[in-house]
Amino acid sequence: MPPRPTLPLVALALLTALSFLLAVGNGSVTLGWTQWWDALNGSSGLAHDVVWQLRLPRALAALAVGALLAMAGALMQVLLRNPLADPYVLGISGGAAVGALGAGMLGAAAAGASLGALAGALGSTLLVFGLAHGAGGWTTSRLLLTGVVVATGWGAVITLLLALAPDQQLRGMLFWLIGDLGAGEAPWRALIVLGVGLTVGMPLARELNVLGRGEVTAMALGVDTRVLRPVVYLLASLLTAAAVTTAGSVGFVGLVVPHLVRLAAGNDLRILLPGSALGGASLVLLADTVARSLLAPMQLPVGAITAIIGVPLFLYLLRREARSGGVA
Repeated sequence: MPPRPTLPLVALALLTALSFLLAVGNGSVTLGWTQWWDALNGSSGLAHDVVWQLRLPRALAALAVGALLAMAGALMQVLLRNPLADPYVLGISGGAAVGALGAGMLGAAAAGASLGALAGALGSTLLVFGLAHGAGGWTTSRLLLTGVVVATGWGAVITLLLALAPDQQLRGMLFWLIGDLGAGEAPWRALIVLGVGLTVGMPLARELNVLGRGEVTAMALGVDTRVLRPVVYLLASLLTAAAVTTAGSVGFVGLVVPHLVRLAAGNDLRILLPGSALGGASLVLLADTVARSLLAPMQLPVGAITAIIGVPLFLYLLRREARSGGVA
């Protein structure tokens, strides 16, 4: 029998694999078994184009975006010791969205939008840290409140950009802001960032476990929180920027998924980080499959589906927390 904490990881891995197969196998075009076999064998034709050029890249993009957002949310929640912390609440995604939209309005290509999103996310992180730094250093409550204010400011800037955008770009910008995987034909950058995030984040899991007990305790046990906090913030910014560049603003993934994984597997970051990545990937894969199939051939924004799923789920978690008197 495997150790108990690994059982949720195995279940999440199976769920992710099943969600990926559903995403590749379903859509507005129905493919029979013969067509599937022809596509897998490399035969040219409609089935080959649908599977290899449309569904597979989009499924990989959905997998990467969900994993990136859920990992970023898990990192922010343990860093700030607050279950409501996530890249959207703290302004990181807002900065990334402003950078990407601004670069797009200036005529930048996809690479330019990616750099703009990264610059916006990092700039927002530095802004939050700079504004939240007081005489006694950074505190959890000060960082969280500053992040909320900065996120509100980015929302105003986004509204201004939409007001100034040319009419021919406006609909695409609005669709992208809700969350759109339709432009995720090249998901490799997001997958590479996901690999970097796991490579950097997993070795930090032990120190983050100690930090979760409190900053004073962590410092007493030899954890240099002055270095750990900026590193984790920068890592969360990188993960968020990659997700926003690939799919726009897909909400509630980084907020809800770490909660659910924590309920199933506990607070150990060695389990929580990969578990959140798998859970986030499954959620966005399933949401995108619904978005493509519900009103086919019309495609819905995947961010709208994750919000419809995430809002009642998060309200349930809050109600459960209120009943138990603890943190979900």
